[in-house]
Amino acid sequence: MTNLLLPLLQTVAEHTKDNFVKKTRQVEAVQERFLRDLLRAYQATELGQKYEFKDIRTAEQFRQRVPTSSYSSYAPYCDRIAQGEQNILTPDPVVFFNLSSGSTGAHKLIPVTKRFQNSLRRPNLTSIGFLSSALRQRGSKFGKAIATNSTQLMGRTSGGIPYGPASVGVLRMGKFLCEQIFAHPFETLQAADSLTRHYLCLLFALQQPDTRGIVANFPMLILRTCGYLEQYAEDFIRDIDKGMLAPWLQLEPELRLKLERQIVANPNRAKQLQEILQAEGRLTPEAVWSNLAFTVAARGGTSDFYFERFPTYFSKTPGFGAVCCSSEGAFGIYPELNSDASILAIESAFFEFIPQDQWDVEQPKTLLPSEVKPGNYYRILMSNYSGFYRYDIGDVMEVVGFYEQAPLIVFRHRRGGLLSSTSEKTTEFHVTQVMQVLQQEFDLPLEDFCITLSDDVIPAYYLVNIELAPGKILENPQQFLDRFDRQLSAIHTSYAVKRINNDQIPPPRLRILAPGSFAIVRQRQLEKGVPDSQLKFPHISEDRNFLAGLQVEREVELSVTSDQ
Repeated sequence: MTNLLLPLLQTVAEHTKDNFVKKTRQVEAVQERFLRDLLRAYQATELGQKYEFKDIRTAEQFRQRVPTSSYSSYAPYCDRIAQGEQNILTPDPVVFFNLSSGSTGAHKLIPVTKRFQNSLRRPNLTSIGFLSSALRQRGSKFGKAIATNSTQLMGRTSGGIPYGPASVGVLRMGKFLCEQIFAHPFETLQAADSLTRHYLCLLFALQQPDTRGIVANFPMLILRTCGYLEQYAEDFIRDIDKGMLAPWLQLEPELRLKLERQIVANPNRAKQLQEILQAEGRLTPEAVWSNLAFTVAARGGTSDFYFERFPTYFSKTPGFGAVCCSSEGAFGIYPELNSDASILAIESAFFEFIPQDQWDVEQPKTLLPSEVKPGNYYRILMSNYSGFYRYDIGDVMEVVGFYEQAPLIVFRHRRGGLLSSTSEKTTEFHVTQVMQVLQQEFDLPLEDFCITLSDDVIPAYYLVNIELAPGKILENPQQFLDRFDRQLSAIHTSYAVKRINNDQIPPPRLRILAPGSFAIVRQRQLEKGVPDSQLKFPHISEDRNFLAGLQVEREVELSVTSDQ
């Protein structure tokens, strides 16, 4: 049954993609129609009556009447919905709350209705259509994939509404579709323990030699999955050979029984995997799945750093962004492989753009999609079926071109993600670019890095905190630090002016952290309640205690001869 449904899904997805492409040729009309339908459907809600949606006829009237807002404006409404009140932001019952990750700020509760969820299925289907078409052009094809997201709820509100990461809601409400795509039983995602869940997904996917893809929210999580494939190679081979589940897996008895009924002994596959392990010394995705065709993970922003390590596991497998999204909705749909640019998701929200000269204005003047310019940076506003209007999520996007009439956008950084010794405003995008260059120059893969500020001098100096990849040695840390300073100056004019020209920023220092340091930091984030599948690691932090307690193997100052 599943084998018949997957080709049907591809056909539907490619048809949906073709329709989307046609709409990119009439963006203004599509956006106006979306806004008109949204306001009509939501005019009787409390917020719809407050802003008199029934009288709004044009996008300009909407922009004049409804103020731009952040989550703080909606928090009181969401709290009331959580307690069980109806018709506040949405006319339909709220069936789930998307809980934002909290990795870059406080948790947010985003109301999800069936109408809102349905509006997000279209960009997901469209992205599958783009992926399927792109793979076919490469002589490959779309197929089943491994995904390790949890389906565990994090709780229920006082009004009984379940909540959790957005992916939990997507998986639970789209179970049938997921069952067609995943290379492992849906029940594998019900394991609460993260390691157990990853192990189970890999175990069942390894039974299928024709597995085609690996999917995760972020590239860091794909690297973690690859690490588990290496680490537990012998366990996988034993379990596949015997048709059993390892006794150490943390599983509720009922769930273990369900999964044990679905796994069968496969000595031939176990022998094949053992031969790969003996020949290569490890199991890697491309070795165990010879037809692996794609990886899917977020692109842009901090993701770029982790893609530098992908060649360790993926020498020929292309990457794909799928949908650029957040807990609040979908922003863009990726049309190509190995590209950071996504097409504005014009069917999923009404979009506005805040140009840089308006970022500090309380009620900024905004631009419509047809008015943005390539090469410029914007904060993006969205109005959609979540019940949020002219909502400023704080994400900074670069417009890099147009796909027909629709802007091509790349996520660069969060607006609040800035580091300043004085007032230079260094972003994650700046330091990620620098570290990408340095890894290549020094042929030195890093496990991770984070730039912080010293807390013992004013003005503060930059602390370049790095953890080397296992088995790697930095032969010349002075030169590495000097190149960091010079490269950041080359791409960040404000840093160059204040650091080099005026000597307002003291010379940076390098800290080489002990192995396992960033694993400790990630565990701290998990203990604070950041969901495992939503874990994003900041590459800059003004929190002087963010890396507190980690072992520093070596601290290096910039020498006078290196200083510019």
